[in-house]
Amino acid sequence: MRPPRVHMEGQCLPAVRGGKATLAETIPVARPRSGWKAWRNAVLDIYTIIFLALAVFIFVRLRSVLGQRTGKERPPYDPFTPRPPAAPSSDNVVSLPERVGDAPQRPTAPVSQPLPGTFRWKGVTEEGSPLAEALDQIAAIEPDFDAKHFVEGAKSAYEMIVLAFAAGDRRTLKDLLSKDVFDGFVAAISEREGRGETMESRFVAIEKAEIIEASVRGRTGQVTLRFVSKIISATRSRDGAVVDGSADTVADVTDVWTFARELGARDPNWKLVATEAAQ
Repeated sequence: MRPPRVHMEGQCLPAVRGGKATLAETIPVARPRSGWKAWRNAVLDIYTIIFLALAVFIFVRLRSVLGQRTGKERPPYDPFTPRPPAAPSSDNVVSLPERVGDAPQRPTAPVSQPLPGTFRWKGVTEEGSPLAEALDQIAAIEPDFDAKHFVEGAKSAYEMIVLAFAAGDRRTLKDLLSKDVFDGFVAAISEREGRGETMESRFVAIEKAEIIEASVRGRTGQVTLRFVSKIISATRSRDGAVVDGSADTVADVTDVWTFARELGARDPNWKLVATEAAQ
């Protein structure tokens, strides 16, 4: 039977029986208290250096992995923000973006101020019309507002929203819709998914997009557009049968959508706030 062990000064020592002990059981000489303190302080200094080095290493690794904010980060994509002209291409087909993260490929003219004495909204509406007056109110708060460029951005947003709704892409929709409209779209998507149905939509062309109304309420600007497009759209049941629309027939679709944003705000995004049946 082994003798019980005795703990002393952090060391595990064998107990001595009968006043005798073997060489292996000899109790080592205790270190003087002052020497013990020096030894302990040396150990603590070593561990302090190790922990500091470890902390610096972790900080450097995190900085390299996560990066740092430089003020040049790319903002979220906004289809209404002017872009520089695209590089010339021999391809006559211009594809529209299908997701918010993809910038539109069609060339867009930079925003420019109208020359003094010229009608700013030529080609958009008639001079002296209620629409022209409303656009003037928007431009009074945001001098860089360009109606023609806005129409191009709205066409991109229109296609992205229609395709995202068909795909059930809630993330894209959230970036482009107001909360109320987003909730309505998501409810329709969830209902469709609950029935086990899927939707396929493909644009053939957006034949026309025009501003038909605008207004300023407080600091909020609203612009309403009419879209005339050709779309192939079909909804399939769980077993793949077409239950709505057609997978090979082009349909003429007319939508009236209203976009809004707080004028003068740092957020440049216009969001869809209303949809109406075409008249």
